Amino acid sequence: MKRTQRFKRVSKPKKPIPDSELDEDSAANLSTRLLKSKSTRINPKRPEILSLPTSTSLTFDHMTILPREFFQIDALDLAPRLLGKFLKRDNVVLQITEVEAYRPNDSACHGRFGITARTAPVFGPGGHAYVYLCYGLHTMLNVVADKEGNGAAVLIRSCAPISGMDTIQERRGKKTEKPDLLNGPGKIGQALGISTEWSNHPLHSPGGLELLDGPEPEKILVGPRVGIDYALPEHVSAPWRFAIAGTAWISAPKNTLRPP
Repeated sequence: MKRTQRFKRVSKPKKPIPDSELDEDSAANLSTRLLKSKSTRINPKRPEILSLPTSTSLTFDHMTILPREFFQIDALDLAPRLLGKFLKRDNVVLQITEVEAYRPNDSACHGRFGITARTAPVFGPGGHAYVYLCYGLHTMLNVVADKEGNGAAVLIRSCAPISGMDTIQERRGKKTEKPDLLNGPGKIGQALGISTEWSNHPLHSPGGLELLDGPEPEKILVGPRVGIDYALPEHVSAPWRFAIAGTAWISAPKNTLRPP
Protein backbone atom coordinates (compact mmCIF):
# COMPACT_ATOMS: atom_id res chain seq x y z
CA MET A 1 0.00 0.00 0.00
CA LYS A 2 1.42 3.33 -1.05
CA ARG A 3 2.26 5.66 1.81
CA THR A 4 0.17 8.76 2.09
CA GLN A 5 1.35 12.31 2.76
CA ARG A 6 2.84 12.94 6.21
CA PHE A 7 3.60 16.00 8.23
CA LYS A 8 6.13 16.52 10.98
CA ARG A 9 4.97 15.79 14.54
CA VAL A 10 4.87 18.62 17.03
CA SER A 11 5.34 18.51 20.77
CA LYS A 12 2.92 16.39 22.78
CA PRO A 13 1.11 17.10 26.04
CA LYS A 14 3.20 15.66 28.85
CA LYS A 15 0.73 15.02 31.65
CA PRO A 16 -3.02 14.39 31.73
CA ILE A 17 -5.38 16.49 33.80
CA PRO A 18 -7.33 15.33 36.73
CA ASP A 19 -30.35 -21.32 14.27
CA SER A 20 -27.47 -23.07 12.38
CA GLU A 21 -24.29 -21.18 12.50
CA LEU A 22 -21.61 -20.56 9.90
CA ASP A 23 -18.07 -21.41 10.96
CA GLU A 24 -15.21 -18.93 11.11
CA ASP A 25 -13.98 -19.69 7.56
CA SER A 26 -17.47 -19.20 6.14
CA ALA A 27 -17.79 -15.87 7.91
CA ALA A 28 -14.45 -14.70 6.54
CA ASN A 29 -15.37 -15.80 3.00
CA LEU A 30 -18.69 -13.98 3.17
CA SER A 31 -17.05 -10.77 4.37
CA THR A 32 -14.42 -11.02 1.63
CA ARG A 33 -17.16 -11.26 -0.99
CA LEU A 34 -18.81 -8.20 0.52
CA LEU A 35 -15.58 -6.23 0.06
CA LYS A 36 -15.22 -7.37 -3.55
CA SER A 37 -18.83 -6.56 -4.45
CA LYS A 38 -18.99 -3.48 -6.69
CA SER A 39 -22.36 -3.12 -8.36
CA THR A 40 -24.24 -6.37 -7.75
CA ARG A 41 -27.83 -5.64 -6.75
CA ILE A 42 -30.66 -7.56 -5.15
CA ASN A 43 -32.99 -5.51 -7.32
CA PRO A 44 -32.46 -2.37 -9.42
CA LYS A 45 -33.16 -0.07 -6.46
CA ARG A 46 -31.23 -1.69 -3.61
CA PRO A 47 -27.46 -2.33 -3.39
CA GLU A 48 -26.47 -5.79 -2.26
CA ILE A 49 -25.73 -6.42 1.40
CA LEU A 50 -24.85 -9.64 3.11
CA SER A 51 -28.13 -11.57 3.39
CA LEU A 52 -28.65 -14.92 5.07
CA PRO A 53 -31.71 -17.19 5.34
CA THR A 54 -33.84 -16.48 8.41
CA SER A 55 -32.93 -19.88 9.85
CA THR A 56 -29.22 -19.10 9.63
CA SER A 57 -27.18 -16.68 11.73
CA LEU A 58 -23.67 -15.38 11.18
CA THR A 59 -21.58 -15.81 14.30
CA PHE A 60 -18.38 -13.97 15.15
CA ASP A 61 -17.93 -15.65 18.53
CA HIS A 62 -14.70 -17.30 17.38
CA MET A 63 -13.29 -14.42 15.37
CA THR A 64 -10.07 -12.87 16.65
CA ILE A 65 -10.27 -9.68 18.71
CA LEU A 66 -7.55 -7.33 17.53
CA PRO A 67 -4.76 -7.10 20.16
CA ARG A 68 -3.77 -3.92 21.97
CA GLU A 69 -0.53 -3.69 19.95
CA PHE A 70 -2.45 -3.47 16.66
CA PHE A 71 -3.69 0.01 17.58
CA GLN A 72 -0.54 1.53 19.04
CA ILE A 73 0.86 2.91 15.79
CA ASP A 74 0.56 6.24 13.99
CA ALA A 75 -3.08 7.05 13.17
CA LEU A 76 -2.08 7.46 9.52
CA ASP A 77 -0.91 3.84 9.49
CA LEU A 78 -3.79 2.51 11.57
CA ALA A 79 -6.58 4.10 9.50
CA PRO A 80 -6.23 2.01 6.31
CA ARG A 81 -5.60 -1.11 8.36
CA LEU A 82 -9.02 -0.74 9.99
CA LEU A 83 -10.77 -1.07 6.62
CA GLY A 84 -12.47 -4.47 6.42
CA LYS A 85 -12.33 -5.04 10.17
CA PHE A 86 -15.49 -5.70 12.20
CA LEU A 87 -17.18 -3.72 14.97
CA LYS A 88 -19.31 -5.94 17.20
CA ARG A 89 -21.74 -5.04 19.94
CA ASP A 90 -24.39 -7.54 21.09
CA ASN A 91 -26.01 -8.97 17.93
CA VAL A 92 -24.86 -6.12 15.68
CA VAL A 93 -21.78 -6.60 13.50
CA LEU A 94 -20.59 -3.87 11.13
CA GLN A 95 -17.74 -4.00 8.65
CA ILE A 96 -15.66 -0.81 8.48
CA THR A 97 -15.65 0.70 4.98
CA GLU A 98 -14.48 4.30 5.51
CA VAL A 99 -12.27 6.07 8.06
CA GLU A 100 -10.33 9.29 8.69
CA ALA A 101 -6.99 9.70 10.49
CA TYR A 102 -6.36 12.46 13.04
CA ARG A 103 -2.77 12.94 14.23
CA PRO A 104 -0.95 14.74 17.08
CA ASN A 105 0.19 17.70 14.97
CA ASP A 106 -3.18 17.99 13.27
CA SER A 107 -5.12 21.27 13.47
CA ALA A 108 -8.30 19.26 12.81
CA CYS A 109 -7.71 16.83 15.69
CA HIS A 110 -9.40 17.28 19.05
CA GLY A 111 -5.97 16.88 20.59
CA ARG A 112 -5.26 20.47 19.57
CA PHE A 113 -7.31 21.55 22.61
CA GLY A 114 -5.01 19.68 24.98
CA ILE A 115 -6.23 17.29 27.65
CA THR A 116 -9.70 18.17 28.93
CA ALA A 117 -12.53 16.17 30.45
CA ARG A 118 -13.88 15.64 26.94
CA THR A 119 -10.64 14.91 25.09
CA ALA A 120 -8.78 12.90 27.76
CA PRO A 121 -9.63 9.52 26.16
CA VAL A 122 -7.94 10.50 22.87
CA PHE A 123 -4.68 10.91 24.80
CA GLY A 124 -4.98 7.40 26.23
CA PRO A 125 -3.27 4.30 24.85
CA GLY A 126 -4.23 3.06 21.39
CA GLY A 127 -7.06 0.54 21.28
CA HIS A 128 -9.65 2.44 23.30
CA ALA A 129 -12.80 4.17 22.06
CA TYR A 130 -13.07 7.94 21.92
CA VAL A 131 -16.74 8.91 21.65
CA TYR A 132 -18.00 12.48 21.45
CA LEU A 133 -21.13 14.36 20.43
CA CYS A 134 -21.07 16.42 17.24
CA TYR A 135 -23.37 19.47 17.36
CA GLY A 136 -24.79 17.93 20.54
CA LEU A 137 -26.67 15.36 18.44
CA HIS A 138 -24.49 12.83 16.64
CA THR A 139 -22.46 10.21 18.51
CA MET A 140 -19.08 9.86 16.80
CA LEU A 141 -16.99 6.74 17.33
CA ASN A 142 -13.20 7.02 17.08
CA VAL A 143 -10.52 4.41 17.63
CA VAL A 144 -7.65 5.83 19.68
CA ALA A 145 -4.28 5.32 17.97
CA ASP A 146 -0.61 5.54 18.89
CA LYS A 147 1.06 5.53 22.30
CA GLU A 148 -0.42 7.04 25.44
CA GLY A 149 -0.12 10.83 25.54
CA ASN A 150 0.10 11.38 21.77
CA GLY A 151 -3.52 12.41 21.19
CA ALA A 152 -4.40 10.61 17.94
CA ALA A 153 -7.44 8.71 16.69
CA VAL A 154 -9.23 7.29 13.67
CA LEU A 155 -12.84 8.33 13.03
CA ILE A 156 -15.16 5.57 11.78
CA ARG A 157 -17.07 7.29 8.95
CA SER A 158 -19.01 4.44 7.31
CA CYS A 159 -19.72 0.73 7.66
CA ALA A 160 -21.60 -2.08 5.92
CA PRO A 161 -24.14 -4.16 7.89
CA ILE A 162 -23.14 -7.78 8.46
CA SER A 163 -25.43 -8.97 11.26
CA GLY A 164 -28.31 -7.66 13.38
CA MET A 165 -30.11 -5.76 10.63
CA ASP A 166 -33.38 -5.52 12.59
CA THR A 167 -31.56 -3.99 15.57
CA ILE A 168 -29.66 -1.59 13.31
CA GLN A 169 -32.85 -0.43 11.62
CA GLU A 170 -34.65 -0.01 14.95
CA ARG A 171 -31.85 2.06 16.44
CA ARG A 172 -31.56 4.15 13.31
CA GLY A 173 -35.33 4.56 12.96
CA LYS A 174 -35.01 3.61 9.28
CA LYS A 175 -36.53 0.56 7.61
CA THR A 176 -34.07 0.44 4.74
CA GLU A 177 -31.18 -1.63 3.47
CA LYS A 178 -29.67 1.14 1.37
CA PRO A 179 -26.23 2.64 2.19
CA ASP A 180 -27.98 5.64 3.75
CA LEU A 181 -28.42 3.38 6.77
CA LEU A 182 -24.72 3.52 7.71
CA ASN A 183 -22.92 6.03 5.48
CA GLY A 184 -21.95 8.63 8.05
CA PRO A 185 -20.17 8.66 11.43
CA GLY A 186 -23.25 9.70 13.43
CA LYS A 187 -25.15 6.80 11.90
CA ILE A 188 -22.51 4.32 13.08
CA GLY A 189 -22.78 5.45 16.69
CA GLN A 190 -26.56 5.27 16.51
CA ALA A 191 -26.57 1.79 14.92
CA LEU A 192 -24.25 0.47 17.64
CA GLY A 193 -26.39 2.04 20.35
CA ILE A 194 -23.48 3.79 22.06
CA SER A 195 -23.20 7.09 23.92
CA THR A 196 -20.32 9.19 25.24
CA GLU A 197 -20.25 6.85 28.24
CA TRP A 198 -18.46 4.37 25.95
CA SER A 199 -15.51 6.74 25.64
CA ASN A 200 -12.37 5.04 26.99
CA HIS A 201 -13.84 1.56 26.49
CA PRO A 202 -11.10 -0.97 25.52
CA LEU A 203 -11.91 -2.30 22.06
CA HIS A 204 -9.33 -5.08 22.43
CA SER A 205 -11.09 -6.72 25.40
CA PRO A 206 -13.95 -9.25 25.15
CA GLY A 207 -17.40 -7.93 25.93
CA GLY A 208 -19.26 -4.74 25.17
CA LEU A 209 -17.90 -3.13 22.01
CA GLU A 210 -15.20 -5.15 20.26
CA LEU A 211 -12.99 -4.73 17.18
CA LEU A 212 -12.51 -8.02 15.35
CA ASP A 213 -10.03 -8.99 12.66
CA GLY A 214 -11.29 -9.05 9.09
CA PRO A 215 -10.09 -9.34 5.48
CA GLU A 216 -7.84 -6.69 3.99
CA PRO A 217 -9.52 -4.97 1.02
CA GLU A 218 -7.96 -5.50 -2.39
CA LYS A 219 -8.09 -1.81 -3.29
CA ILE A 220 -8.65 1.39 -1.36
CA LEU A 221 -9.35 5.05 -2.11
CA VAL A 222 -7.89 8.11 -0.41
CA GLY A 223 -8.89 11.75 -0.24
CA PRO A 224 -9.17 14.84 1.98
CA ARG A 225 -11.21 14.61 5.15
CA VAL A 226 -14.73 15.96 5.42
CA GLY A 227 -15.96 19.07 7.26
CA ILE A 228 -12.66 20.44 8.57
CA ASP A 229 -12.56 23.85 6.86
CA TYR A 230 -11.48 25.41 10.18
CA ALA A 231 -8.12 23.58 10.01
CA LEU A 232 -4.86 24.80 8.49
CA PRO A 233 -4.75 24.56 4.66
CA GLU A 234 -2.16 21.78 4.64
CA HIS A 235 -4.38 19.70 6.92
CA VAL A 236 -7.58 20.46 5.01
CA SER A 237 -6.01 19.07 1.83
CA ALA A 238 -4.13 16.15 3.42
CA PRO A 239 -5.32 12.80 1.96
CA TRP A 240 -6.08 11.24 5.32
CA ARG A 241 -9.51 9.83 4.46
CA PHE A 242 -9.54 6.16 3.44
CA ALA A 243 -12.30 4.00 1.95
CA ILE A 244 -12.74 0.57 0.41
CA ALA A 245 -12.85 0.83 -3.38
CA GLY A 246 -15.94 -0.50 -5.14
CA THR A 247 -18.39 -0.46 -2.23
CA ALA A 248 -21.55 1.62 -2.07
CA TRP A 249 -21.25 1.94 1.72
CA ILE A 250 -19.30 5.21 1.70
CA SER A 251 -20.38 8.68 2.81
CA ALA A 252 -20.46 11.83 0.71
CA PRO A 253 -18.61 13.38 -0.97
CA LYS A 254 -17.40 10.43 -3.02
CA ASN A 255 -15.93 12.44 -5.88
CA THR A 256 -12.95 13.55 -3.76
CA LEU A 257 -11.75 9.97 -3.29
CA ARG A 258 -9.04 8.63 -5.62
CA PRO A 259 -6.73 5.60 -5.85
CA PRO A 260 -3.56 6.21 -3.79
